[in-house]
Amino acid sequence: MIEIDGSYGEGGGQVLRTSLSLAAITGEPIRITGIRAGRKKPGLAAQHLTAVRAAARICHAQLSGDALSSTILEFIPGSGVQAGTYSFDVSEAQQGSSAGAITLVLQTILLPLALANGDSQVTLRGGTHVIFSPTMTYIEQVYLPMLRRMGIEAQVKLGAWGWYPQGRGEVNMQVRGGCQLGAINLLERGNLQQVRGIAVATELPAHIPQRMANRAENFLRTAGLRVSIQALREKGIAPGAGIFLTAEYQNSLTGFGGFGRLRLSSEKVAEIACEQLLHFHQTGAPVDEHLADQLLLPAALAAKESQYKVAEISTHLTTNAAVIEKFGLSEFQVDKAAKVVAVKPL
Repeated sequence: MIEIDGSYGEGGGQVLRTSLSLAAITGEPIRITGIRAGRKKPGLAAQHLTAVRAAARICHAQLSGDALSSTILEFIPGSGVQAGTYSFDVSEAQQGSSAGAITLVLQTILLPLALANGDSQVTLRGGTHVIFSPTMTYIEQVYLPMLRRMGIEAQVKLGAWGWYPQGRGEVNMQVRGGCQLGAINLLERGNLQQVRGIAVATELPAHIPQRMANRAENFLRTAGLRVSIQALREKGIAPGAGIFLTAEYQNSLTGFGGFGRLRLSSEKVAEIACEQLLHFHQTGAPVDEHLADQLLLPAALAAKESQYKVAEISTHLTTNAAVIEKFGLSEFQVDKAAKVVAVKPL
């Protein structure tokens, strides 16, 4: 059984998710202690517990410690990953609705299902656009297109928006199985082609997304960028608003967002997202801080060595690399001066 210290490095949920993905893929049993020890509320929250149960279901794993707030988990796969039709709802892990991010559940099971024999269909319910997690727009516009370059075929369709704190959004994902993972080499991003985006509101007046879109377009055009943003009113069970921007470079993609909240003007929400994008743009890097650690696992499973340059070498990235190395699949070299990550499968 592979022993994993959940308090290592940044001590967050990424340790858990990467460990679950690799246990399902390799069939190796794992024991994780100190789960999310670095967080204000340690242990399994609703979205983490849902990810645990989702990973267990696709490989018939035996579980011990699968409960809310648990800081210790044993996960023993019972079979290879089984393609199929699945449904996972974060609210089932916690009574009542929950805005736990279903994107984190998606990222836990995507690679195992992509490597399985046969195609899969997955329905996910919970938070689709939640602060401090990848948004479903980021998954659709940045994460999946970048993984497609490595040979992973998956599509998502947003059925309903789920904001904090109610959640109750819905996403349908289709995954083609039997993929062969290729390397990614991304040291130069090329010129910026355009910035596109959506300003969205659910159960709120139409002027809110329009104001966000107008402010973002003016802000980015003043900075000399080519930009096009749609203002949308969408389906959701509760009020919510946000703006989500995707920057398309010649060789790469990146995305940023801002979330509406009480006593924060629509214009300020737009500015928050724009400032994040411009900060990244000025780094000259092809890979943003968040995608940097999300690419580690597919690169570790690829047939050949990958290299990519990142905007920032985060603790999230180095922690994730250390977890993957526990499974003996690859070696990592991180050049902190050049901000280049090299992944060599073993």
